[in-house]
Amino acid sequence: MIAPDFWSAPKPTMAARALAPLGALYGALTARRMARPGRRVGVPVVCVGNFVVGGAGKTPTAIALARLLQDLGERVAFLSRGYGGAARAAPLLVDPAVHSAAQVGDEALLLARVAPCTVGPDRVSAARRAIEAGASVLVLDDGLQNPGIAKDFTLAVIDGGAGFGNGLCFPAGPLRAPIERQTPLVKALVLVDGAAQAERQAAALQPAKPLLLARLEPDREIAARLRGQGVLAFAGIGRPTKFFASLEALGARLGATQSFADHHAYEPIEIEALLAKAAALHLTPVTTQKDHVRLAPAYAKQIVAVPVDLRFDDPGRVEALLSDALARRRAQA
Repeated sequence: MIAPDFWSAPKPTMAARALAPLGALYGALTARRMARPGRRVGVPVVCVGNFVVGGAGKTPTAIALARLLQDLGERVAFLSRGYGGAARAAPLLVDPAVHSAAQVGDEALLLARVAPCTVGPDRVSAARRAIEAGASVLVLDDGLQNPGIAKDFTLAVIDGGAGFGNGLCFPAGPLRAPIERQTPLVKALVLVDGAAQAERQAAALQPAKPLLLARLEPDREIAARLRGQGVLAFAGIGRPTKFFASLEALGARLGATQSFADHHAYEPIEIEALLAKAAALHLTPVTTQKDHVRLAPAYAKQIVAVPVDLRFDDPGRVEALLSDALARRRAQA
C-alpha cells in the first residue's frame, strides 16, 4: 500500500480520528503478540525492525550491521520472512543466481548478496537451518513484531523524514502498535537521514535508548552518471517521495515520477508504459535497487538502478554495542 497523506500530519486529522478505534484495536492485538516470549536458538540473534508500517531503511540497516559483524569475525546469516515471495512451509536458502523476487521476495535477494539468507514463515526452523550451515550470528530482518524467535539485540530503524507520523496505530496512522508498548523491546534506535522532529521523537522515548545516527548514500558511480540528467523515476517502496528527493539531491532532473505500493509486483504493461513515456520525453528511466530486482531481466537491462548503502556516523559505537550484546549472550550459554 501507499501511505495516505493524513498519516504524516503533525496532529490527527478527521480521517485519522474516525479510524482511531480500529487502530487502537489493531495496535493492542499487535502489542499482545509482541509480548509473547520467543524461542531461544543456539547463536546470538540481532533483530532489525521498525515501529511503523512501511519502509524505514530496515534492509540497508541489516546489511550495514552484517558487514560490521563480518568485520568482527562473525559468520553472519540473515533470516527473512520473504515478503512478496511465494508462500512456503519449509525454510529456503536463497540463491540470487537462481531465485527471483516472485519466489523469495525482493529484500531477501538483496540480503543474499551480502551473506547467506534463509526465508520462511517459521523463524525458528529458518534459524536452525542457518546454524546447521555454520552461522555464528543471525540477523533478523523485520522481526520486531514477530515473537517466534528470542532476540539478543534489537534495533528499531526510524525514517528521519517520517518519524512516527501522527502517532496513531494502523490504519489511523503508521504505528504497528502503541509506541510505549514497542519501546521496551528495543535496545537501540537507528535514525536514518535524521530530521529535527524525528530526532526529538526518538529522544523522547522512555526509557531512553542509544540513538545511532545514519544516512543513506547512493552509489557514487551511478550518482555521477545521473547528475544533470533528466530522469523518469518510479518506485514501489514505503516512501517513494524519499527516493525522488534523493535523486534531486544528487543532481538529477525529475522529468516524471510514478509511485507504486510497497513490494509492488510489476506487470509487463506497466513497465512498457513507463519505458514508452521515458522515450517520448527523452528521459532516463530509474528506480530503486529494491524495485529493480522485481523486474523481468529484459526490462531490468533498460532501467537504471540506484543502489544505496547505509553509513553510520559512528560505526565504532555500533560495533561496541554489537560486541557487548554478543558477549553477554555467549556468557549465558
